[in-house]
Amino acid sequence: MTDLIQTVTDGFTSRFDAAPAGLWSAPGRVNLIGEHTDYNDGFVFPFAINRRTLVGLGLRGDRQLRVASSFAAETVELSLDDLTPENLAGWSAYPLGVAWALGQFGADLATLPGFNVFIDSDVPIGAGLSSSAAIESAVAVALNDLWQLGLDRRMLARVGQLAENRAVGAPTGIMDQSASLLGEADSAVFLDCRTLEAEVIPLGFDGAGLDLLVIDTRVSHAHSTGGYASRRASCGLGARMLGVPSLRDLTVDDLGRAADVLDDETFRRVRHVVTENQRVQDTVRTLREQGPTAIGALLDASHLSMRDDFEISVPELDLAVETARGTGAIGARMTGGGFGGAAIALTPRALIPAVTAAVTAAFAARAFAVPDLFVVRAADGAAREQ
Repeated sequence: MTDLIQTVTDGFTSRFDAAPAGLWSAPGRVNLIGEHTDYNDGFVFPFAINRRTLVGLGLRGDRQLRVASSFAAETVELSLDDLTPENLAGWSAYPLGVAWALGQFGADLATLPGFNVFIDSDVPIGAGLSSSAAIESAVAVALNDLWQLGLDRRMLARVGQLAENRAVGAPTGIMDQSASLLGEADSAVFLDCRTLEAEVIPLGFDGAGLDLLVIDTRVSHAHSTGGYASRRASCGLGARMLGVPSLRDLTVDDLGRAADVLDDETFRRVRHVVTENQRVQDTVRTLREQGPTAIGALLDASHLSMRDDFEISVPELDLAVETARGTGAIGARMTGGGFGGAAIALTPRALIPAVTAAVTAAFAARAFAVPDLFVVRAADGAAREQ
């Protein structure tokens, strides 16, 4: 965090010839289990990670919005009077989309001042660790403070989701923002995406001698492209054909009827969501009753469901999962929206070097890009740093 603080402070001063009014950060997230269930009103179980996005923000004396970052040479400028989703594009749509979305949740944008913001991050981009929600959440808590809006964390999660849906154009659910805003150390957030009720559940990884290894395949993905949207459309079609408001309203016992009503592809999409919802609830129960060493089979089953029923894995993700399991991980699965990104492997701490070496060698043998492997720990959610 020290390096990020220095980069953001220096970057803000260089771009805007002033010091920021404050620094705020928000983490990326790993979804332990519960993939593509969030927009189906289902259950998810993510946790905030110790990789964060940091923003420096200061209010202006006019109505201009100026956005800069360490990963783009340009400074994007727009008036609050012109702040609409149609006027946003590129990376700046994430922070500016949050400002617009706050207006949809009660902020009087006609009377508020503009701002300068500078952004830096050590959350990998395109790895399925929700670098986008980290940006949105950090900007949301900063503006909530400086604009004195008084919104709670659950409302800010809805703000971030709206920004991603409308300003960025990615049809994602509310899981990522909820994890980034509600996370706590050594815990995951058991979130009901229909009611938005959230319960923080201790993970106990450290006490069990386990680490969560992230295997970034370096295969970049993008939620706003067609694969994610088509899966969401299939889920909506399945719910309509089965006469339920959402797939959340189905249980495993309903899959026999679903197989009779739906075409094969739609059925398999539905089966993934229904069984994944059950796996999330089973994981929470197993953690409570038996501890983290007992959840490996649920992680493995989740990956197979995403590979075979939802068809969102890629060869690199499958190789990462298979190699990690074969080298001693107690469970492994792809995480995130799919079509690239990262896998996670819940691994005895002593075996992390062996799993890392085995995955790296396996990728080299297949002439895949060199993966980036690192351990993450469950961390606190968004906060003001200075």
